Amino acid sequence: MDLVNRYASALSLHPTPVEAVGEVAGEILEQFDGARPDLLVCFASPHHAGAFEDVVGGLRKLLEPVASIGCTMVGVAGGGVEVEDGPGLSALAATFGAGRIDAIALETHETADGYEIAGWPDWVPARGTMLMLGEPYTFPIADFLTVCNARVPDLTVIGGMASAGARPGANRLFVDERVLDHGAVALLCSDDIPVRAVVSQGCRPIGTPLTVTSAERNLVYELAGQPAMTRLQEVVQAASEPERELMRNGLHLGVVVDEHRLDFSRGAFLVRNGIGADRRHGAIAIGDPVDVGTTVQFQVRDAASADEDLRVLLGGVHGDAALMFTCNGRGRHMFAEPHHDAGVAEEFLGNVPLAGAFCAGEIGPIGGRSFLHSFTASVAVFER
Repeated sequence: MDLVNRYASALSLHPTPVEAVGEVAGEILEQFDGARPDLLVCFASPHHAGAFEDVVGGLRKLLEPVASIGCTMVGVAGGGVEVEDGPGLSALAATFGAGRIDAIALETHETADGYEIAGWPDWVPARGTMLMLGEPYTFPIADFLTVCNARVPDLTVIGGMASAGARPGANRLFVDERVLDHGAVALLCSDDIPVRAVVSQGCRPIGTPLTVTSAERNLVYELAGQPAMTRLQEVVQAASEPERELMRNGLHLGVVVDEHRLDFSRGAFLVRNGIGADRRHGAIAIGDPVDVGTTVQFQVRDAASADEDLRVLLGGVHGDAALMFTCNGRGRHMFAEPHHDAGVAEEFLGNVPLAGAFCAGEIGPIGGRSFLHSFTASVAVFER
């Protein structure tokens, strides 16, 4: 058997954990001809959360992966199928034959100055990939990514946040033999393991790019020398009625990540939600701080825009396998038909091994820096 770039995935819909583990492990072993995988990533629906230790133990015993992570998610995916409501267990395994993979667990501890992150390893690939799963109530993922962008700027971080539980302690994560209900887990992959990140934020720009000329923290007071609300009203007046309806349902602001780009096209903007307005000062509040001098553009999101964005970004991408982290607000909440994101991935990548999950926040790079997103499909494609 050729040990280079061998992948296998499996999806079980069986409601009984032990049967689901048997189906997933059996299918992967069959595809691998019994070989031991270097990497294992798995996602379990809430139906398996109560027996998650048994699920992890069973998969590890049968597959004996070198490094493994996984977590509980509100929904999972396998191949071109998305399982949003019923029981599901999905896994991707890989045998590379070369390259280094380390499994790590990260935790936060309070200090006199705030908190610190424990578990950061001695070895971090300068230009590799971190496949990451986090617990949204106990791990400050946005702050962690800020640190990563500063310390290891060429490290690509891609993944998602556990979504099976709606309170601290309700989600489960695992790294190798350890099962956790807090923190984050990750696989560090050296740069000779080819992973390409495709991040579809599902928005399209409206109006024209504008420069922030006055702002404080997350309040944008002026755009191109005029009150931000005035600029927004100009965009609304110039928009079509369907576009105005989209803006009424939810307005977003795209923030350019790399100001050195000559054109601000698809993929140049980090999309952040509009969260309010201060009409007295003509200001707009967004979900993140924004600096004076930054280029921004208003954005709208709908099913058609999300579909087009994902298709454009996957066009021309080739790979042998994929991990898909899609927002739990997508799926049938956004699209008229089921299996949308997994189906588009299968359409463009072919019938390659794929495992995925519906996340409470998606991680992936925009403009060469890694961020936490919402309503996004973030796909890690293992390239040829």
